Amino acid sequence: MKERYCKRILVTGGAGFLGSHLCDSLIAQGHDVLCVDNFYTGSKRNIAHLLGHPTFELLRHDITFPLYVEVDEIYNLACPASPVHYQLDPVQTTKTNVHGAINMLGLAKRVKAKILQASTSEVYGDPEIHPQIEGYCGNVNPIGLRSCYDEGKRCAETLFMDYHRQHGVQVKIARIFNTYGPRMHPNDGRVVSNFIMQALAGQPITIHGDGRQTRSFCYVDDLIDGFHRLMRSPDHFCGPVNIGNPVECSMLQLAQTIIALCDSRSTLRFLPLPMDDPARRRPNIDLARDRLGWEPRISMQKGLSDTIDYFRMVHLPATPATERQLTIPTIPH
Repeated sequence: MKERYCKRILVTGGAGFLGSHLCDSLIAQGHDVLCVDNFYTGSKRNIAHLLGHPTFELLRHDITFPLYVEVDEIYNLACPASPVHYQLDPVQTTKTNVHGAINMLGLAKRVKAKILQASTSEVYGDPEIHPQIEGYCGNVNPIGLRSCYDEGKRCAETLFMDYHRQHGVQVKIARIFNTYGPRMHPNDGRVVSNFIMQALAGQPITIHGDGRQTRSFCYVDDLIDGFHRLMRSPDHFCGPVNIGNPVECSMLQLAQTIIALCDSRSTLRFLPLPMDDPARRRPNIDLARDRLGWEPRISMQKGLSDTIDYFRMVHLPATPATERQLTIPTIPH
């Protein structure tokens, strides 16, 4: 959907999986896009096709430091999102979530920009209610291995709402549930990318626990549509709002589906369950349906097929380096 006029839009984490798709969509709508990324997990490959586009600009920058630019809107997506990546440097993960939020909110306050926070279903922790509604306050371990991400995102939500109440900043909070699609990092430890890479290589599919734990998987195009709808929603609606697919899928079901779509002979290999790994995760999206007119439309069959095609094209044939990547544990996000 075309916007009525060109905006100057900042996307932090813009070279990442979600950020690069968001940049594509904003450019297609005719906006000027400033993509900011420190390339900790982002990749120039994801935005290489945009370099040289007249309305796209790339800046290497870490948002834990202030940024002085003039923009109309900000999408704050900067932060490693997979357990493998965010646990490598947990202190920096917390800084990105907290200091990064403070810096981006300070920028939004100064230039009077609307700002969207890419929060996460991880704020619910290992939920005691199912499916999860936005009013549920969560069951989170504040000192666990996942806390740098879970509590960092929870603190960021606090900052966003306090900047809104205290300073009148126009904020939007999206709680993202598991999302997949082309440009996922091949060795980020998340189930969709790992299962696909293992299936294409004919290696055993590594499943933690007994495989009955569930997640809900949303295709990236649907998620980006949710971002746009939330950013365009009335100013008084801040969220948080769940953006995810309400169709629940076990790890066993996901593995079997990917093996079939890849026409693979991979077997299943079961490993111990990681600390604080949620048993079930599924969004209630009634609020998104009611306030945004949003719900996912792309089937898992179609989404996984497109994602598998991407991995076949970009990450195969396997090299010795790729084979080493496949040994990274699969951790449901």
